[in-house]
Amino acid sequence: MTATPPTRPGLRDVARLAGVSHQTVSRVFKDHPMVSPKTRDRVLAAAAQLDFRPNAAARALATGRSRTLGVVSFDTALHGPASIIASIERHAREAGFFTSVAGLGSAGRDTVAGAVERFRDQGVDGLIMIPGHVPPEEAVRHLPGDLPTVLLGPPAAVPTVEADHYRAPGEATRYLLDLGHRTVHHLPGPADWTEAVERTRGWRDALAAAGAEVPDCAPGDWSARSGYERGRRLAADPDVTAVFAANDQIALGLLWAIHESGRRVPEDVSVIGFDDIPEAAFLTPPLTTVRQDFAALGRHCVELLLAWLADPGGAPPGRPGVVASELVVRRSTGPA
Repeated sequence: MTATPPTRPGLRDVARLAGVSHQTVSRVFKDHPMVSPKTRDRVLAAAAQLDFRPNAAARALATGRSRTLGVVSFDTALHGPASIIASIERHAREAGFFTSVAGLGSAGRDTVAGAVERFRDQGVDGLIMIPGHVPPEEAVRHLPGDLPTVLLGPPAAVPTVEADHYRAPGEATRYLLDLGHRTVHHLPGPADWTEAVERTRGWRDALAAAGAEVPDCAPGDWSARSGYERGRRLAADPDVTAVFAANDQIALGLLWAIHESGRRVPEDVSVIGFDDIPEAAFLTPPLTTVRQDFAALGRHCVELLLAWLADPGGAPPGRPGVVASELVVRRSTGPA
């Protein structure tokens, strides 16, 4: 004998339990404005009791909305993009939306365009782009005009949410100068990432404004290995007493290079990172770093996109201010 699979509850089951018509239940799940709050609450309570879940495809056809947001991001294994995506998913879910994430590994135009087309085929309501190493103007160049899109990055042709990648590196550099260091060396991120370019610019401008020497610096990638390999040269130079690393992973590799050289942090070399990864406070020594508010970045992206979706006939919403970062001082920095 074969077991009969359990029957999923339907609209009529919810209507019977709530004491309303099945048309009223349908209106509730279509967000119809003519349903009273009391009736809506009764229907939702009945649906929860029965574990009723409306068919997403049918609801999308009825309302013209899939209640799904697409997210395009590069290098999603990195701490920054992964943390921002987690925040986007959480805040979208709290607003009653699903998320669909396309994690891309290359910056080709066809790659970006292909991801956008797949999202259009899925019928997403809007799109959030985290461009990474794709120039912002390239990321938005081939977007369809009928798909509301928010960009995480510098001002572009679409509404943007901007992180602090310039002011905070300048603040970190000035902090080291104020400790008596004659100059500050830098281990940049990849030369094709906007974030890395802006962090280098903030470091360089702070040194120039203070009249300090601006040392040469070689771009690398975001990894601890890159920080270690480039850091060995800095660790071997007794004139190097302070280093600003473009992220905490790079700083981690640098710390090991300094340890191998027989020098000490912070007695001989002060080190500052960027991001404030969860492990930063538990390194040896605990790492002074710039804390990015990844939760706020994801929240602002969702809020900006939902504000646009709520007023489809209106102009794209204005962008919020730059999401500030914070210098977190720990024990990897000290007087020269």
